[in-house]
Amino acid sequence: MKLSIAIVGLPNVGKSTLFNALTKKSVPAENYPFCTIDPSVGVVAVPDERLWKLSEFSKSAKTVPAVVEFVDIAGLVAGASKGEGLGNKFLSHIRETDAILQIVRIFEDGNVIHVNNKIDPLFDIETINLELILADNETVEKRLANVQKDVKRGDKVAIFEEAVLKKAQAQLTQAKLLNALSWDDMETPVIKQLNLLTMKPVLYGLNKKAGGTNLDTLQDERWSKLMEFFAENNAKWIVIDAGIEHELKDLVGEEKEMFRMELGGAENNTGDGIDNLIKKGYELLDLVTYFTTGEDETRGWTIARNSTAPVAGMAIHTDFKDKFIRAEVVFWSDLLSASSYGVAREKGLVRTEGKEYVVKDGDVVEFRI
Repeated sequence: MKLSIAIVGLPNVGKSTLFNALTKKSVPAENYPFCTIDPSVGVVAVPDERLWKLSEFSKSAKTVPAVVEFVDIAGLVAGASKGEGLGNKFLSHIRETDAILQIVRIFEDGNVIHVNNKIDPLFDIETINLELILADNETVEKRLANVQKDVKRGDKVAIFEEAVLKKAQAQLTQAKLLNALSWDDMETPVIKQLNLLTMKPVLYGLNKKAGGTNLDTLQDERWSKLMEFFAENNAKWIVIDAGIEHELKDLVGEEKEMFRMELGGAENNTGDGIDNLIKKGYELLDLVTYFTTGEDETRGWTIARNSTAPVAGMAIHTDFKDKFIRAEVVFWSDLLSASSYGVAREKGLVRTEGKEYVVKDGDVVEFRI
């Protein structure tokens, strides 16, 4: 299951710095079974200690984590939807991804020029969102024009599509994102076929600077307005110091944490920002991980939450859905505590599940086809 998150934002907010830190976490190419990766794409492992414990348990020759793809989008500017700053090209790159990580600068530094000559994160967010809204509105208008012929001759499918498009248009003309609307089971396929930018889930990454003047510390009106916006829109957000993460990208373990403290990361309560960011991105897409484990390989598989066993099996091979017979399932911690598959079976911890079983995050699954 290929999943990608676009890193977007205005110029000079720390996107590329963060991307460079992320790509240091890239998985080896031989473990990524999709395609040749463009230099602006980083495939990163989802941090998951369960995977490594299962691999040690099975004494696996190979360990393959679940992954998320991050795409570095060049800085957007006001007017991008009309082609400013090669905006059309950049917007098309965003359209190909599953979600958006919008990087917003919350630090003041006279040595780092801001494109608007002021630090106002809410203004920056509104600038980016407006460009996405304008681009989507143009797409919706074109589609509305294209269905009119079928609407006039009374085609029921076209009439329904027109109603869905007008619902979207009404939201966009109010300068609101489409992901804030509720869509029923019939409307969702219609709106999804347009691959609209503002339908994508968004995670706001607030980039601060260790030792600098940061709005979350100042707690001034700019910060208050930003928090009000997040609360009103039920938005997901995370604070990260892209500069520190870039400095620490080559370090691991205790050495990494020691240097983090020296650089001021612990003081700013950023924690392991990159790992937290990757996890947040995974959660943003409402994904879970199940595992397969054995002597040859332990691997994490990415699936949408609430996937049934046959659908989950498609992450391994598309044939698994049609050829599915049953699945043997044990929760990862139950397997480890049992010390072996044999003991787990004796204790009744390994269950045989059918086509209706919904695979849970942390399940260890062996498919029978």
